[in-house]
Parts: sequence; C-alpha cells; structure tokens
Amino acid sequence: MTDLTKLDLTTTIAALKNKDFSATELTKSYIKAIEDHAHLNSFITTTFDLALESAKKSDEKISKNEARILEGIPLAIKDLFCTKGVRTSSASKMLENFIPEYESTVTEKLWDAGALMLGKTNMDEFAMGSANITSYFGNALSPYQKNGEDLVAGGSSGGSAAAVAANLCLAATGSDTGGSIRQPASFNNIIGVKPTYGRCSRYGMIAFASSLDQAGFLAKTTLDSALLLKIICGYDKKDSTSMENSVPDFDKLIKGNIKGKKIGIPKEYLLDDIDEDVNKLWQDGIQALKDGGAEIINISLPNTKYAPATYYIIAPAEASSNLSRYDGVRYGHRTNKEVLSLDEFYEATRSEGFGEEVKRRILTGTYVLSAGYYDAYYKKACKVRNLILQDFKNAFKEVDAILTPTAPSSAFSVKSTKEKNQDPTKMYLNDIFTIPASLAGMPAMSVPFGFDKDNLPLGLQIIANHFDEENMFEVGNYLEKNKSN
Repeated sequence: MTDLTKLDLTTTIAALKNKDFSATELTKSYIKAIEDHAHLNSFITTTFDLALESAKKSDEKISKNEARILEGIPLAIKDLFCTKGVRTSSASKMLENFIPEYESTVTEKLWDAGALMLGKTNMDEFAMGSANITSYFGNALSPYQKNGEDLVAGGSSGGSAAAVAANLCLAATGSDTGGSIRQPASFNNIIGVKPTYGRCSRYGMIAFASSLDQAGFLAKTTLDSALLLKIICGYDKKDSTSMENSVPDFDKLIKGNIKGKKIGIPKEYLLDDIDEDVNKLWQDGIQALKDGGAEIINISLPNTKYAPATYYIIAPAEASSNLSRYDGVRYGHRTNKEVLSLDEFYEATRSEGFGEEVKRRILTGTYVLSAGYYDAYYKKACKVRNLILQDFKNAFKEVDAILTPTAPSSAFSVKSTKEKNQDPTKMYLNDIFTIPASLAGMPAMSVPFGFDKDNLPLGLQIIANHFDEENMFEVGNYLEKNKSN
C-alpha cells in the first residue's frame, strides 16, 4: 500500500473524497510516523486521541457526502496558536502549563474547514530565534544531516518545518516575524508562506512583535499552501490590525504561466559574504524565470542594508511591551522563592520563566524605549522602516514580483550554534534576506529550488506587493516545477 504520509495535501483531499482510504487510516499513519521520528523533537505536545476522535467524525461526514474542504486532513500547529483545552506553551517555561480557554482565529478556521490536529510543534521560545535552539523543550532537528551530524531545523517555526519535511503531517501553521516561516522552509526543502501583514487574524497568537507577527503555512507544494492560506485569511473584528480586503481563491488562480511577468532583482542582496552555492542558485532561478518568458529587471532597494538593525530595535521594543504581562500573578510560571517585596517577586518569576534569548531581547527593547533613548533609537528606526517600505513601493511600480535568496546559507549544525550564540549578531543575520519584506508588511514565500555542495536544501524567496499573493504564488509555482537540481 502507498505510504499515505508521502502524499501532498491536494492529492490527499481528492483521495479521501474518493474513499481510497479513511481519515482514520490516514491519521494513524501520521501518528506512527511521529512516533518513529520522535528524535527530531518536532512536537512539544501530541494530541493523538483528539486527532483520532476528529478523524472518526470526518469519516462519518465523508460517508454522507458532507465533507468540508479540509475534511479529515491532519495538520500540526505551531505552539503559539492558542488551542482551547490543549497546552499552548510558546516553547517557554513561563507558559509550560498554560491551557487556553479559547481558540485562535487561525485554528478555529481550520477546524471549521474539517482539519484535525496531530499536536503542537516545537519552536524558538516566544518565536525569538533562527535555529529552534532557544526552546525550553529542547532543539528541534532537521530530517537532513551533514556527515552524520545533526542540523538545526531553522527558526522560529523549526518544529513545523521539520514535521512537514519528515512527512509527519500534511502541513503546519507557522508564524513569521522576521523570517520565521521562510528560513526554516529553505533549510528543510519545503514551501514556506508569509502573507501580507493584516491578511490573517493575530487573535489567539501569543505575541512577539505585534506590528510584524503574521500567521502562515509550511507545506509540501505551492498549491497546498495557496489552498490553506485561502482558508485562514479574512477580516476578524477581534484583531484591530486585520484588513477587510476580499480573499481570492489563491489555489484556483495559479495558471502555471509567468510569460510577460516582470521580476525584480535587487542589487543590494548580492552580498560579499554570501555563500557561493546560494548565489549560484539565485542565478539559476533568474535563468529559469527568463526561460519561462519572464522579463528580468534590475532594481535597487537602497535602504535594505539598514533592515537588520532596524528590525532588532523595533521587534525587541514591541517584545518588551508584549511580554510585560508575564508577571506570575494572573497565569503562567510563578516563583516558589520566598521574597520580601513585589519587585523581588516579579524579578524572580521572570528570571526563572524566561530563557536567555528572551531576556536579551526584553532588555534591549526596554533600553531603546527608555527615557533619553526613545528618540535616539526607536523613533529613528520607525523612520528607517518607512524608507524601506517606500523602496518596495517604488520597486513595485516597475515589477510584479521580486526574487532573492531566502537565507545566506543552508542549515548549519546544532553544534556550531553554540559558537554563533557567543555573538548573537551572527545568529541574527540568518534573517538578513527575509527581514526587509517583514518590515514592509509585504507577502513573501520561500520555494525549494536546489541543493548546495553538501546536498543540503536551499530556497529562493519571492516577494510581492501588498495583497498580491496571486503573483507570488504564480512565480513560486513556476520555480517549484522548474527546480535547479
């Protein structure tokens, strides 16, 4: 019998409707795969009983020809989406035992469409990281290895990426603040999609940086991700940043034709220290688009070089504000130490509950927001952010989409992250290609396009104009079908 876990989402939906196999059989196949790949540590919490119960209900609906669009489809959920009655920890000791009483809008839409949950995936603590090594529950590992050495899954959505890449689920939700969907997608040879900021509701997502966080998907194909995105997008009155734009049928608009499309190539992304294999893959991608009839246009995004510094002022500033709610009083971790004052209680609780990277960003954010430094740092960063946005707006007057590398290298070893962590800025630069689109709120996706000399996956990034996911998916689908190697 065919290994059901190796089918993509679109094929699986058709097979379930055709009754080639049941949702229960499908779910059991994924449960076994998760158990067989426990060493990847891609899940923090598994919900197998709940999944089987949901699969049984889906089988009943399918038998009555009442199947919804995702009926019986097993998904994995990043552990910062609140799921009613199921632990949601954001990979932190601070929320180790937090069980929400409500459902995030994104997951609620998935369940309403008939999907079921296999479990909650590992991630960097509070989504702060680029390698999934800051999780309180340990590293998530990529299913790929280099010379027998374990590799990072990328971050912060590393658990979701590893789960999809290892065929432990049909797709997984992720969140992207500065590249947290796209970079792990590149590391794991899968599709990673971040929609326009405001396309998806943030209600029920545990916040990192509110003006940057956006829900998205890690999936096996462009078509799969387009279908899933259509389901979770839309206005939500519970989220003040949610936009009222109509949601197209993204999956049905993919025609497989890029002839005449204008693709921008920004000169600022050609860095001196870029990995040679990454640069070659980028050039191969440009040639593939030319061969498909696209027009290649050289463009400039002059303020790109300021993006990482801008991001690492704005994001920590928002994090310091968002994470101030974790004080040990209302919910979450509470210190057992005997303390003499309220200040000491707060200090002990937060010192115990937060990991080193989260503390670093809270302190950085508090500093740039403090009296005397707000104007010098945060206010200027917001001005530069606007300049970066204007660069993109100017570029999209000439082009339909922009093509860049997704990450400056392939996945690195877990062992080497210890060296990188001694200098946090080295780790932060893993998002150098993904941060600009996040600051501008543009939709962007990573498409697997080839491998480096060590046979490790590399991805290319497609950036589109605000609310123009159609062009993004069209170009992404073409590249997916015309991979370099």
